[in-house]
Amino acid sequence: MTKQIGIVCGEFHRNEVEEMLAFASDAAKQSGLEVEEVVWVPGSMEVPLATTRLLEREEIVGVACLGIIEKGETQHGLAMGQAVIKSLIEAQLAYDKPVGLGIIGPGAEPHQISPRLEPHAKSAVEAIAKMLNT
Repeated sequence: MTKQIGIVCGEFHRNEVEEMLAFASDAAKQSGLEVEEVVWVPGSMEVPLATTRLLEREEIVGVACLGIIEKGETQHGLAMGQAVIKSLIEAQLAYDKPVGLGIIGPGAEPHQISPRLEPHAKSAVEAIAKMLNT
């Protein structure tokens, strides 16, 4: 039976994250995983709640999180990014299921985003596959 994963996508950078979703879906197939559900949320700040809801489901063995936190004029993105990552780590420990981090940033400059879409998306899914085999 194929192991099912969820993918949570922040839609603030919808076009770029749609590209990431395609890369992540391809990586899932190559890793023998099936994408059971894709959940779109307003932005990276909402990713932990959607991730937790997916982790609660028995059939979901892991969740990949995709999004972008750009560098802003203040430290808001940095603080948000730290809170999001901490929450995702806590969720994976609470549910004993892997969470793959495919969020670019915090602090990403516009010219840094495009080259990171594919590697971040694929590594989020590949991390789930590796942790399931650990």
